[in-house]
Amino acid sequence: MPEAPIVFGSDHAGLPLKSALLEILQQQGIATEDQGTHTFDSCDYPVLASEVCQRIQQTRGLGVLVCGSGLGMSMVANRYQGIRAALCTNEYLARMARLHNNANILCLGDRVLGIDLAQSILETFLNTPFEGGRHQRRVDLIDTLPQRGQ
Repeated sequence: MPEAPIVFGSDHAGLPLKSALLEILQQQGIATEDQGTHTFDSCDYPVLASEVCQRIQQTRGLGVLVCGSGLGMSMVANRYQGIRAALCTNEYLARMARLHNNANILCLGDRVLGIDLAQSILETFLNTPFEGGRHQRRVDLIDTLPQRGQ
């Protein structure tokens, strides 16, 4: 389990799933941090994703972003240097995201997953260490790629 708090963020569409997952981790005594949103008022997912990404850049910990599909959050998160966000819909993807890609943000879709599957995906993500070795070279390449099209 990571040492830094698990940093969460969602838009209004992801609030129910985010809230449920936060409660589960808190009941297990796992440190969490909630960057919002805290209401069902319409909000912009890029703003929330940005706040979580900046915290992960600071803490070097792990984060969880939730929106309706998980797609928008993952698109925003992967624009940040050092962030490797993975949209996962099953435990295998969560395991591989950590094991081979050293993903540091898990993206989930509230409208795609039930709470039981989402919890299982989250637990797999949090409990799978990065394998390193040959995969480290590839992660290093990801982190050094220049941004394209600017």
